[in-house]
Amino acid sequence: MCDEQTEAENALWLSRREFGAAGASAAVLASLPGCSMAEPAPGALPVKGRAVTVTTPDGKVDAWFYAPETGKHPAVIMWPDIAGLREAYKTMAARLASAGYAVLVVNHYYRGAVAPVLDSLVAWRTPEGQAKLKPLIAGITPAGTMSDAKAFVAWLDAQAEVDTTRRIGTCGYCMGGPYTVRTAAAVPTRVGAAASFHGAGLVGPDADSPVNLLAKTKAGFLFAIAQNDDASAPSDKTALAAAAKAAGRPAEVEVYPAQHGWCTIDAPIYDKVQAEKAWSRMLALYAANL
Repeated sequence: MCDEQTEAENALWLSRREFGAAGASAAVLASLPGCSMAEPAPGALPVKGRAVTVTTPDGKVDAWFYAPETGKHPAVIMWPDIAGLREAYKTMAARLASAGYAVLVVNHYYRGAVAPVLDSLVAWRTPEGQAKLKPLIAGITPAGTMSDAKAFVAWLDAQAEVDTTRRIGTCGYCMGGPYTVRTAAAVPTRVGAAASFHGAGLVGPDADSPVNLLAKTKAGFLFAIAQNDDASAPSDKTALAAAAKAAGRPAEVEVYPAQHGWCTIDAPIYDKVQAEKAWSRMLALYAANL
């Protein structure tokens, strides 16, 4: 989860990794830029992208759509992390498109603001960034996310670049992690795979908690969990694996030796080795289920 405890843990871990220091401060973490994303794999397809607008029952969503320059391809809905849609996620969406997918990366804060609300993950930790995001976060509900997902699926199915004979995938980061499960539950006949990276709030007692929605899906899942998130909630991985088994849903649940946020390319805590591993597992998930 993207809270003060997680950020403090990340600052201390990063300081020890990079500098061998006995302690750290938030200023140290904020001063380090995220690593750049690795180049697309050999054979990557040339990609085209455009700004788009998707209409939902709650308003107009500003988003970006990336797809290979030619042909029809399975679609993917990408949910950004807590800092929202920005250049980092456009880059990540374009890279996924180069692997043969038609990718819609969305502004989940559209009810209150047009993207980018913040220009980087680092900005979330500033008082100004938190002042901007907290009311926007409060405006997102599980029901609203599922409603949005239905609209995104319908929009994708109307695009010339999308192969509607193939199922749709979704991926989400941080607060976007649980949105992937809700997407799969919202349109189970269309959504065939969901990947959550350092997802927050995946396990809870409510009926609409992601762990309790797995039985309503027809998807395969990847739950890539940060080591510090696992330390804070060690039973979550077991609950997710048990719920998937009970629902008869294939699920890969793994704790990675990396900190919360490690997959987002503009995060100071970005871990290239572990991010590439998680990325490869997502591609394997999509290959098997879309």
